Amino acid sequence: MAGQIPDLEAQVRAGTGKGAARQARRDGMVPGVVYGGGVDPLPINIPFNVLFKRLKAGRFMSTLFNMKVEGQDDVRVICRAVQRDVVKDLPTHVDFLRLKRTTKINLFIPVEFEGEGVSPGLKKGGVLNAVRPEVELVVTAGDIPEKIVADVSEMQIGDTLTISSINLPAGAKPTIDRDFVIANIQAPSGLKSQSDDSEGEAEESTEEAATEE
Repeated sequence: MAGQIPDLEAQVRAGTGKGAARQARRDGMVPGVVYGGGVDPLPINIPFNVLFKRLKAGRFMSTLFNMKVEGQDDVRVICRAVQRDVVKDLPTHVDFLRLKRTTKINLFIPVEFEGEGVSPGLKKGGVLNAVRPEVELVVTAGDIPEKIVADVSEMQIGDTLTISSINLPAGAKPTIDRDFVIANIQAPSGLKSQSDDSEGEAEESTEEAATEE
């Protein structure tokens, strides 16, 4: 099932060139352009506060947006460039690329863990360590998964779950070409301490025996 694509509202920018862009910034807007998709580029303005908040949230360059512009059809876009002020490091211009439903893009998809209530390792006090709470996948713009599911129901303490153990949505594949770790179940801290103590005692006994010889 495709995930919920966040809306990003913009306005058509009247005029082009440096003068119009400077006026947009004085009005609290960030000028930008939407290009691609076989149609003419569309000059836009995005409220500075909206764009700044999105940038601070992270993953802006790898998030698919549903751009809403008054008088225009909604279109799916992904950011391809953000220009910033060299002194203040604030956004001064932004470029978006229109996407067709069949376009392949890289996006970070969240991982949802299931089976925690019946996992033998977790029942024994183990701790689930989510190494990758989200995974970067190559997906089609028209069929973006809301999440991928990682089943930990049969995992014991010390077990590791890798990407090859997860059923990925049709047409999606990881951007990393190896069987990387998604999560593991670690021993509880108390058990770790006991194990460390035992190893330490064993080393001391060995050293004492070597000294006596």
